[in-house]
Amino acid sequence: MIVRKLSLALAATFAVSLTLAAPAMAQEAAVHIGYSGPLSGGAAKYGQEVLEGMQMAVAEINQTGLVVGGKKIKVDIVALDDQYNPSETAINARRLSQEYNASVVLVPHSGGCYAVQTINQQLKLLLLAYTSVPQLAARGNPLTIRIPPEFTSYTPAFVKYEMDKFGKDAAIANTDTDYGKAWTASFKPAWQAAGGTIVADNPMSYNRSTDFYSGVSRVLASKPKVIFVGGPSEPTGLIIRQARELGFKGGFVVMDQAKLDEVAKIAGGYGALDGSIGVMPIGDDPSPDAKSFVARFSKTHGGRLPSQEASLNYTAVWATVQAMKVAGTTSDATAIRKAYDQALKSLSAQNNPHGLSGVDARGGITMGHAVVAVVEGGSIKTLPDTAIAAAK
Repeated sequence: MIVRKLSLALAATFAVSLTLAAPAMAQEAAVHIGYSGPLSGGAAKYGQEVLEGMQMAVAEINQTGLVVGGKKIKVDIVALDDQYNPSETAINARRLSQEYNASVVLVPHSGGCYAVQTINQQLKLLLLAYTSVPQLAARGNPLTIRIPPEFTSYTPAFVKYEMDKFGKDAAIANTDTDYGKAWTASFKPAWQAAGGTIVADNPMSYNRSTDFYSGVSRVLASKPKVIFVGGPSEPTGLIIRQARELGFKGGFVVMDQAKLDEVAKIAGGYGALDGSIGVMPIGDDPSPDAKSFVARFSKTHGGRLPSQEASLNYTAVWATVQAMKVAGTTSDATAIRKAYDQALKSLSAQNNPHGLSGVDARGGITMGHAVVAVVEGGSIKTLPDTAIAAAK
């Protein structure tokens, strides 16, 4: 009898403690932001750099504390590997929506973004598209935000600089992905319209190959003065290194997916990239906000410098949670999308090292200007705005 009374008393005490604890536990809810990108295979480093920026943002957000609609929120990134395969991206997006209740998914390659756009309205899933392909926004998908500037903003300056410096014969040796094909469709006519000639058109499988000598040899046989390269940074660097080893002395147009600092590590330093033009790496950006981000990233990543993949997607996650705050919801993708422009405009400079300024009518994030960089004398420097303006 005594044991029974004691058990009842303990049960009652436990029930009361649960009742008291329930409101406190209910105040914090987990919100999953999905990620589908290459975490294995040839583009794994690229995919990991995107993820690192997202995770850095989440760590800061959770440390600062996030409240949406009166509820305390803990943010989590659910990362799934798609090996740069668009069909896997679509499977992952569906899984992130259905299994993890994600209302937002970030995808860092155009093929995967196209695949997600076929299902994201049905799933009520906001796509954060880390791709500069202009055609993505042109499809009019109302649940898409394009993160980086469209690559067509770089093409005139890239063409003018290389043609003025090296001459009119160019060869194409970029990645054979959908993204690479879209870049070629912009670069090739722009080069020809400026009076240039395409002497070779030889895209390569950057994501599957580890030796490009045969492809590079075919390109060099056409005797180009300029080679158009780009894809993930590591294979881009390998192609440049092998071109130099085979005697190429000309310049490189480096499309924006490849980051010059990461390319240089594989190619053999900035000396190997002499005469190249591309997008300014965040680690070399002289602006105070960029320097602050680089210092904070390096402190938590063993002294490493971040890539632009890390910095832009860091800001994208901060903007996403700010849009959730503005919209008052973590689950309504349409409301989050509508709040995105206001969210970007209200971000602190510390969380926005590139100075992203809003969302345009086509769903693309805008910035004042993208910094174009050139490598001359083995050193990287900013291409003056006057040179960029003259190219347009």
